[in-house]
Amino acid sequence: MGSKILIIGACGQIGSELTFKLRSIYGNDNVIASDISYNNPDIVNTGLFEIVDAQDYASIKVCVEKYNIDTVYLMAAILSATGEKYPMKAWDLNMTSLFHVLNLARAKFIKKVFWPSSIAVFGPTTPTKYTPQYTVMEPSTVYGITKQVGERWCEYYHNKYGVDVRSLRYPGIISWKTLPGGGTTDYAVEIYHEAIKNKFYECFLKEDTELPMMFMDDAIKATVDIMSAKPEHIKIRSSYNLAAISFTPKEVVASIKNHMPEFEVEYNPDYRQEIANSWPKSINDSYARQDWKWKHTFTLEDITKEMLLQLSKKYKGEFK
Repeated sequence: MGSKILIIGACGQIGSELTFKLRSIYGNDNVIASDISYNNPDIVNTGLFEIVDAQDYASIKVCVEKYNIDTVYLMAAILSATGEKYPMKAWDLNMTSLFHVLNLARAKFIKKVFWPSSIAVFGPTTPTKYTPQYTVMEPSTVYGITKQVGERWCEYYHNKYGVDVRSLRYPGIISWKTLPGGGTTDYAVEIYHEAIKNKFYECFLKEDTELPMMFMDDAIKATVDIMSAKPEHIKIRSSYNLAAISFTPKEVVASIKNHMPEFEVEYNPDYRQEIANSWPKSINDSYARQDWKWKHTFTLEDITKEMLLQLSKKYKGEFK
């Protein structure tokens, strides 16, 4: 019998694209998308979909038993910038949902769990260049705190109860298919939309703010790769560092100007600048590359070409 997969938070930025990818691999009948509302018609109307409240143990358990689920991808979360506005809400959602899924795995209702972590686990005391897998982690955001604590619980449940939980520390993720979800790296998505729509962007980070980034296709590939790897190849059960490229807003602007010389940017840093300042500039992901053969594909130029091409179709722009 094939794998039966439940994606919790399937309507979000990563969850939606992950849903389509997993459906293409395992078939529509074997991938159940779920979220707290029907707010993404593309997900709701193209395969099996259930309303599931990630903060309600019974809600998740009912769905798991209904479809005989063996693998859960827990993608529901409140991200960094939004989490600073609603700290208790972020703590409650991010932590409660993880405990529910880990406890379902501990009780043998499910066999395998994917839970996303983030570069937000690092903080201002972390070495910022080529940040190692094992290093100082003193996160300064609620989101980062929930991810750091979550990593510890994932490792604990694996060591104590044998739960097969796998995790990645995602960098900033760039996609043309879905809008950003309230993160500090959102500028790297917004800037392409505004380039096509208005040929102007007001950036909320300083021009020289370097952050680790990744195209969505690479992030989805990494997620599928780590989950399909043999258990003995997964040697880190907290969360793996994951990297592709690092760049600054200034470098993105230059990349866009290669195709749209008329594009203009104004820099007006806001509260997100302080969050970005506490994060690494680049990531050492040698363990992921060694243990389960992770490899990224997209460069900044690749990303810019794809973003401008696809968004120009979306907005019926002039880019060729």
